[in-house]
Amino acid sequence: MIRDFIAIDFETANQQPSSVCSVGVVMVRNGQIADTFYSLIQPEPNYYSYFCQRVHGITQSDTDDAPVFSKVWQQLEERIVDVFFPDTQDTDDIRHQIAVLPFIAHNARFDEGCLKAAFQVYQMDYPDYRFYDTLTAARRQFGHSLPNHQLHTVAAACGYDLQRHHHALADAEACAAIALYIL
Repeated sequence: MIRDFIAIDFETANQQPSSVCSVGVVMVRNGQIADTFYSLIQPEPNYYSYFCQRVHGITQSDTDDAPVFSKVWQQLEERIVDVFFPDTQDTDDIRHQIAVLPFIAHNARFDEGCLKAAFQVYQMDYPDYRFYDTLTAARRQFGHSLPNHQLHTVAAACGYDLQRHHHALADAEACAAIALYIL
C-alpha cells in the first residue's frame, strides 16, 4: 500500500502539454492528507483554446498576472520538502529527495507529459519522477462494473464526491482519495 505520495493534476490552456495554466497538488503522508497546494500559472505558449476554456473555465485574464511555471514549481518543491523532509538541511538536493516520492495522477500519461514539457520549456533538469496512474488502477479494480473510468465516476465508486471537476486542486483531491482507496 502506498501511504506517502503526491497526487497532482494540471489544467492546460491549449493543446500544447507545456501550456499548464493551473496545478493542484495533494501531499499524503502516512495515509493522511498533510498539505495541499494550488496555483494558477501563466501558460507557455500563452494563449487559450476555446475547448480548454470550456473544460476548466480559466481564461487569459485569470493568468495574466500569474507566475510562470518555474516559479510555481520552486514554491511547490519547498512545500513538499517541508511536509515530507522537514529535517532536511541540504536544500541543494531538493529535486533528488522529491524524486523518491511517488507522484499519482488520473491518466498519469497526460500529467507526466505536462510536467516534462514544462520542465523542458523552462530548461529545468527533470528528476525522473515516478508516476502511478489511478486510471489504470481503476480499470483493474473495477473492470466493466463502471460505465466508464473517468475521474468523477471512479471517485464516486471510491466513495468520494468530486464537486468541482476540472479544477486542478479538486481533481488532485479526488485522485488522492482514489489512490488511498485502491492503491
